[in-house]
Amino acid sequence: MSKKTLTGAQILWECLVREGVDVVFGYPGGAILPAYDAMLDYPIRHILVRHEQGATHMADGYARATGKVGVAIATSGPGATNMVTGIATAMMDSSPIVCITGQVGSGLIGSDAFQETDITGITLPVTKHNYLVARSSDIAPAVREAFAIAKDGRPGPVLIDITKDAQLGVCELDWEDAAPDMASIDRSGHSFGVDPIALINAAQRPVILAGHGIILGGGEAAVRAFAEKTQIPVAMTLLGIGSVPASHPLNLGMMGMHGESWVNTAIQEADLLIALGMRFDDRVTGNIKTYAPNAKKIHVDIDPAEFNKNVTIDSAISGDVGAVVTGWMSTLVDVDRTTWLAHISDQKGDAAVRDIKNLPDDGHLYAAHVINDIWRITEGKAIVVTDVGQHQMWEAQYYHHETPRSLITSGGLGTMGFALPAAIGAKVGKPDAEVWVVVGDGGFQMTLCELATMVQEGLDVKICVINNGYLGMVRQWQEFFYQRRYAATPITGPDIEKLAGAYGIWGATVTSRSQVQSTVDAARRQKGALIDFRVEQEDSVFPMVPAGNDLHNMIRRPSPIVETSAD
Repeated sequence: MSKKTLTGAQILWECLVREGVDVVFGYPGGAILPAYDAMLDYPIRHILVRHEQGATHMADGYARATGKVGVAIATSGPGATNMVTGIATAMMDSSPIVCITGQVGSGLIGSDAFQETDITGITLPVTKHNYLVARSSDIAPAVREAFAIAKDGRPGPVLIDITKDAQLGVCELDWEDAAPDMASIDRSGHSFGVDPIALINAAQRPVILAGHGIILGGGEAAVRAFAEKTQIPVAMTLLGIGSVPASHPLNLGMMGMHGESWVNTAIQEADLLIALGMRFDDRVTGNIKTYAPNAKKIHVDIDPAEFNKNVTIDSAISGDVGAVVTGWMSTLVDVDRTTWLAHISDQKGDAAVRDIKNLPDDGHLYAAHVINDIWRITEGKAIVVTDVGQHQMWEAQYYHHETPRSLITSGGLGTMGFALPAAIGAKVGKPDAEVWVVVGDGGFQMTLCELATMVQEGLDVKICVINNGYLGMVRQWQEFFYQRRYAATPITGPDIEKLAGAYGIWGATVTSRSQVQSTVDAARRQKGALIDFRVEQEDSVFPMVPAGNDLHNMIRRPSPIVETSAD
């Protein structure tokens, strides 16, 4: 391909187009203005956000929904620093995004110039890699390498900070010469320990722990085939939900702090844990000292840095989850595990009931009602994007996900304000999908300004606000552990239905169970909708493992609201 003489700003967009980018989320400003001027000549859709944090969450939601790299762009100084929360969110959840920031001219760096901030220094701990580019000739290599790094191995965010003079300068673009050398990365020597096949074939009470890495690597079919061949039940991390269909008989449900009681009990009683693409997060394990005390542990992960980081491993295999479990299949022996599966089924009892369709309307509206009804009405086919808190856990319990990438949520960082902008990104990436936001009244108010972005772009996103007048999860902790001393958790907000009208969105308020079906049906007929669900204020998420406690030491619901039989 012939070389082209371009400005640095033109090279940036030329590279993005060649990387397959067709949409970016951003906000202009002085230090990135040359790039914005050049953008008009390239076939890339720019979505104007209302806050730079929203740009990173939108890029993140786009990446999680599509599996592609999301791109966010901002100016220097406050524009760049406003992106940090979204970058950290993507880092914790291994989401591939590339963030591009403008920087003051290279001659001004270090002078405390107007809107100068050392964004590469600030983001060093929360990016896979970052760049300060001060020459036009370095833009193409930086962009090409950034995309390769964002996607390679364990995905994650990369930041490119480009000085204004590098954007204005002129040089030749040599696309082939700018290609990164990823072949030099050493991926060998990271597996160790006991033969995993011997452990699997000997296990009588094994459990698969299914994590986000299965979805990131596209290993869902391989893991399902492995589970079916071995008849090993599967427990899900929050971000692993969707890797095995919720309706599959081997899918036990979610594990951990707010996981199902029978799942946590099975893990504690297991003689083997097979961890696939998960990192033994503290919200999954509870007290490490008493975690699965009688179980050998196999850990498969693309990132060897996770081995023995939190839990001591007996067998570690570094690699793509799907490829690893596929390689195991020919050497597995048939083991009768019907007794183990029957034991777990017995442990469920009435606790397994998640069907509340026929629960009488007692005048109270519970979040479980709302989420379960949205699941029924959408037939479980929507992409649901949640914020962080009680509603997030209820969604994981009451919306049953059959497909990967249908639940998008902030796991590791626990970022309030994530849901609305991430849903916008998901809708842009999957325009034909039905996209629902499930958000609390606290987190919603952090990024509700992105309603304007949604309207300006004509995006059909449905928003379900679980409105209990509290910062709900913090209030729950205060109820359980701080003698109901509700310090700074009662929260007021705008009239959400009127707010919808102010933004030009269809809105409604729901105060009883009897209104849910008709309101959700009406919302689905609109192009964008915002519903205020006024739910029971002091309802709590059950079960709950108190932080640092043994995984089997769960607080149970004293008087269940769920009493009918499951479908």
